[in-house]
Amino acid sequence: MTNYKFPEDFCWGTATSSYQIEGAATEGGRKPSVWDTFSATPGRVLNNDTGAIACDHYHLYKEDIELMAELGIKHYRFSIAWSRIIPDGRGAVNEEGVDFYKRIIDCLNEYGITPHATLFHWDSPQALEDLYGSWQNRQMARDYADYVTAVVSRLGDRITNWMTINEIPCFTHIGYKVNSDPPHAPGKRVNSLKEIWQTSHHALLAHGLGCQAIRAASPVSCSVSLVDNFAVTVPIQESAEHIEAAQKAFHTSGQNGGIILPVLTGKYSPTLLEELGENAPDIKDGDLETIHQALDALGFNIYTGTYIRAADNKWGYEILDFPKGYPRMEMPWLNLLPDAIYWGIRHISETLNRPDLPIIITENGCPAQDELNEKGEVIDSDRILYLRQHLRMAKRAISEGYPLKGYFLWSFLDNFEWAWGYQQRFGIVYVDYKTQKRIPKTSFNWYRECIRTNQII
Repeated sequence: MTNYKFPEDFCWGTATSSYQIEGAATEGGRKPSVWDTFSATPGRVLNNDTGAIACDHYHLYKEDIELMAELGIKHYRFSIAWSRIIPDGRGAVNEEGVDFYKRIIDCLNEYGITPHATLFHWDSPQALEDLYGSWQNRQMARDYADYVTAVVSRLGDRITNWMTINEIPCFTHIGYKVNSDPPHAPGKRVNSLKEIWQTSHHALLAHGLGCQAIRAASPVSCSVSLVDNFAVTVPIQESAEHIEAAQKAFHTSGQNGGIILPVLTGKYSPTLLEELGENAPDIKDGDLETIHQALDALGFNIYTGTYIRAADNKWGYEILDFPKGYPRMEMPWLNLLPDAIYWGIRHISETLNRPDLPIIITENGCPAQDELNEKGEVIDSDRILYLRQHLRMAKRAISEGYPLKGYFLWSFLDNFEWAWGYQQRFGIVYVDYKTQKRIPKTSFNWYRECIRTNQII
């Protein structure tokens, strides 16, 4: 493939999330989220970092949006903090919090940048954790839907691209553990695998009720999607037997069988339910109909994948470990596997039989050992290598007719990287956290040229 031009209507963008960049944790009527509590607990986050200040985007959003305009993007994905809109999780709406997002959206519109809003990116109100245990309780889905109604009824005249929830597996299956404390996310130690699967089931209900709430509250026609980081199974070689093995493995890889499958097919994987047995979540009458809402697009967060080969066993496949010397980026789990972006898209269209569903890459990027040189520059050629290879696989998917419609690079700014604190830098803009100075990296200039020419550079 030598033609790296993208379709003329392809959406080039970048992405952030509220807790990772906003800061101003106690300003504008905001109350604590579970991430405020988690990061303030000694030993939970590397170097005991917190998101209390982060990138101070709350005060510096105009400067940041000017940089986005310089980058040339026409689409920006950000998240809205539940604890800014309804600080107690339920009840009274904080109009000062709503006004903050109105200012951001109006500023984006001034520069011709289309806003894409994620309604939940992990930072749920601490008040609901205190009240009933957050995602352990079915009530969380109803309170989330009320929050969605409050947001969309107030911002729906400015935003027409809505994303319900970001990465359900991360705040449920990583946030709740059996026989150990959750290492990465707010949550707690629970007594059974069933309790963990129940939290993700409640999140699926929240997604379904959220879809309904968006469409009921929006004053104009809008697009509704879910953002998922489903596990991608990649055939070790593209021969028929290994492709078939990767397709078989997809259904039960990671949490696919209990998250992306019910969302897109209306059913949990029968194989997963059989394997879980008494640990399967309780599913009430009507739940699957609520979860299986029509979507206008699927947001796909993709960083790496897993190699699969055909095997003579009861499953028909085998999961392959990465060799010790396999190349990876600056994160223990981030093995370099750009084919995953292609196979993830293909699995949705073919393995789940949803060729009708448009797909948007809502996150793709990597951390690198970003350091300022003597000239004050960040020459992140390793990040460019990672991004270039992934975009080539994205272009392959488009060339083969799969419905990929856009790409949001993660992340626009270096930011609070959850349990890694400020050590890991994913941004194409370097942030000096002491001064809050923004310094575009070499990858910023490279991505700007990709956008300008609508092709891989």
